[in-house]
Amino acid sequence: MPLIPRIVELQPELSRLRRDIHAHPELAFEESRTSDLVAAKLAAFGCEVHRGLAKTGVVGTLRRGNTARSIGLRADMDALPIEERNDFTHRSTHDGKMHACGHDGHTTMLLGAAQYLAETRNFDGTVHFIFQPAEEGHGGGRVMVEEGLFDRFPCEAVFALHNKPGLPLGQIATRPGPMYAASDSWDIRIDGRGGHAAHPHLARDPFVIGAEIVLALQTIVSRNVNPVESAVVTVGFMKGGTTYNVIPDALHIGGTARSFRPEVRDLLERRLDELARGIAAAHGAIATLDYRRRYPPTVNHDAEVTFAAEVAAEICGPGNVSSSYPASMGAEDFSYMLNVRPGAMLWLGNGPGEGGRLLHSAHYDFNDHALPIGASFLARLTERFLGRADSTL
Repeated sequence: MPLIPRIVELQPELSRLRRDIHAHPELAFEESRTSDLVAAKLAAFGCEVHRGLAKTGVVGTLRRGNTARSIGLRADMDALPIEERNDFTHRSTHDGKMHACGHDGHTTMLLGAAQYLAETRNFDGTVHFIFQPAEEGHGGGRVMVEEGLFDRFPCEAVFALHNKPGLPLGQIATRPGPMYAASDSWDIRIDGRGGHAAHPHLARDPFVIGAEIVLALQTIVSRNVNPVESAVVTVGFMKGGTTYNVIPDALHIGGTARSFRPEVRDLLERRLDELARGIAAAHGAIATLDYRRRYPPTVNHDAEVTFAAEVAAEICGPGNVSSSYPASMGAEDFSYMLNVRPGAMLWLGNGPGEGGRLLHSAHYDFNDHALPIGASFLARLTERFLGRADSTL
């Protein structure tokens, strides 16, 4: 595997840095320690450092030559509200918070690439290192774009890596078109009529109504969505009632819906509303739907996927790169950046994920052996992108 030798030399330092970030996780828009660390490292490398976008975001900039050509590289910094269940020495020191999605590794790999590029300057143009807060459900990517990320830091294209447990170490995968799904949240509130549990005929039981709604929702994907499309409707919780012998007045059901295409997204919202209202009305009750469209689908651009896959093959070897990997029903707020700039996200192999060490698991840990692979890819991607005679991919 032809990794960049200087970055391989940096692996012990990168591992120490990654584990330090892992031990000090911070939630969305609270990444003060992490952003301080990132800003200090970038300044030490000789980068211009810009702070304040999306509150805790950091952008480091390197320039060489007089060309206006530019590239953006993005990493996310936030952790998750999960109690870590690992027992290694770098486990979280903050109760109820952990890096369960590998953002500690993403941040470290981008810093490794920045250090190497600052030392070598083997490119012609400008590279922006974008360290984004609040990816986990709070749309930090959207906020950075809305606050002028690409106006202040113009990028011809933008790229990102996300680790993937289950993909072997040393492999990189991506795909053109939709890579991650749109992620929406919904709430159904049922207003029935409470009463004594011994006299259900005098009540309009919201639990019975809710149970019918939950079962009916399973028919949306199986009977309303075209079988060749992909979609998910999942119930995450049901809340209602306070004791054993009382039928409550109301019930709250919440969940998520995932899709790739706008037409399917519209269908999911419409059918959720129709089924909830119709079933409740059949029981003489009322159901209301609150459907919130959150992250849009993450859609890679064809030319950038082709280019990035070619670079990945240089780092990992052609047999270890897939440019047609199956899409994921997960979601990513890198989607907001790809909505306004061409680019691509790629998956970086994190190993088998044995023992439940998968994303968002309390047992997860980023694989430090992936650090020089990801950092080498990001560095070489920059050198190739800004080393071409023109910016046409």
